[in-house]
Amino acid sequence: MKRLSKITAGFLAMLMLFAFVACTKAPTETGTALSDGATVKLVTLSDPSWPLNEDCKAWEYIREGTGANLEVQAVPSSDYYSKVPLMFAAPETLPDLMTFDNKASSEKYATQGALVALDDVAEHMPNYNAFIASLSEAERERLVTTRKAADGKVYYSPTYGRESMQGMRAWMYRKDIFEKHNLKVPENKDEFVEVCRELKKIYPDSYPFSMRNGLNYISMIGPQWKPYFSNFAYYDFESEKWSYGATEPTMLEILTFLKQMVDEKLLPADFMTINTQTWQELITTDRGFIFPDFQTRIDFFTPLARTQNPEFTLTAMIPPVMNEETGTNKIGRFNIDPYGFVLCNTKDEKRISNAAKYLDWMFSDEACELLTWGKEGETYNVVDGKRVYITDETGAQPNTLYGFSLPGTIARFDSAAVDAFESEFVAAGRHITTTYLMDEVAPTMWLSFNEEETKVMEVERVEIETYTREMMSKFMLGMEPLSKFDEFVETINEMGVEKLLAAYESAYNRVK
Repeated sequence: MKRLSKITAGFLAMLMLFAFVACTKAPTETGTALSDGATVKLVTLSDPSWPLNEDCKAWEYIREGTGANLEVQAVPSSDYYSKVPLMFAAPETLPDLMTFDNKASSEKYATQGALVALDDVAEHMPNYNAFIASLSEAERERLVTTRKAADGKVYYSPTYGRESMQGMRAWMYRKDIFEKHNLKVPENKDEFVEVCRELKKIYPDSYPFSMRNGLNYISMIGPQWKPYFSNFAYYDFESEKWSYGATEPTMLEILTFLKQMVDEKLLPADFMTINTQTWQELITTDRGFIFPDFQTRIDFFTPLARTQNPEFTLTAMIPPVMNEETGTNKIGRFNIDPYGFVLCNTKDEKRISNAAKYLDWMFSDEACELLTWGKEGETYNVVDGKRVYITDETGAQPNTLYGFSLPGTIARFDSAAVDAFESEFVAAGRHITTTYLMDEVAPTMWLSFNEEETKVMEVERVEIETYTREMMSKFMLGMEPLSKFDEFVETINEMGVEKLLAAYESAYNRVK
């Protein structure tokens, strides 16, 4: 794979071309029935915004389709990665399957022999094999390559069909508020700061720029200052070079901007650590008006806020260019679906084969149909020849109502359902969301590392990123003056950042 760009270019158009693959092209195979009365234990993370309901239709359909005696343990995502190591530390109590929301977590346990490669249980996975084989060469390469471990095997199952909605980020704004006060949607940094000041005058208790998870989200908004920019290691597709963003002048520009926004109380001082509930309250109570985040937040906030304010309208906006010389009006591209299953190595062949068969069913035509649409009359109706999800009085999404398309219930999704799955509110801004994305997906999202590279990731990367986060936090909190930025850069260089970048380059060169 010379460059991921050859795969991601025109990606949305390709999704339309291959949409029919999702639930129709791959033939459903037989021979994957679980052993009679087999118990399958699944541990999955649960997002606080879309918590898993053990009584939802998705679990009902999975139990019916697999015949499994399914035991589900849903762990809040905030606690998940502190509990996972404890589970692997006690092999005798390991579940059969687990879900992750990032590939890196699976890499660690794969190298320890704690996971079973899908390649090694292929005889139990005819549906999965048939589905992968049914894809075009380019689509298959994109889907499988980004899931391969350093040994060339797949331990972390791919998720298919949701790329145009899952992981999609966007800049969003309160359209109703802007129209009410005749405010211009900002196109550059000066206009952005000015409109935030105007909003602050109108709503003194507000934080007009309501970004959360600040340090992690710099990679999302970084392209507004420089293409592909991240505060950590990133690959610049334009210069074809690996760089460490925190050591670049662009990082100082971003820190200066964020510090200004905090100092003027246009951005919450705790934007780096603000909890989800507090942030949600800002957005739904006319105290937050512009922010970059997942585009699906439009569907989350709108029905919730409209119970109190029928005029509430949140929609996508063109990202403002923050550096007129080097910046872009595009947001970072992250639409490789992060979710996936892993097969735990329980050392019990019967349990492993049953878990493989269970996962295999998730890639069948039957599962794609049931876990995308459900059943007519139960979860959807046909209206004017089109399938329309049945909703409740709140207009909640199918993931909230039925448990569809969530960690633990998603493997293969009918991409033709995207428009039906998301509301008219998301659809209204979809062309902006999809048009103003960087051309390439960040390789840091899917690269696999060999043993030597992993040591660098576990030592140099951890130390350098920990120091980077610590100092960036101190800069933002005023504990260290920005005049010490050059000293900060010098320290990072002394910590071995070149060695870190060489490890990334080595891993990337194996697949580019």
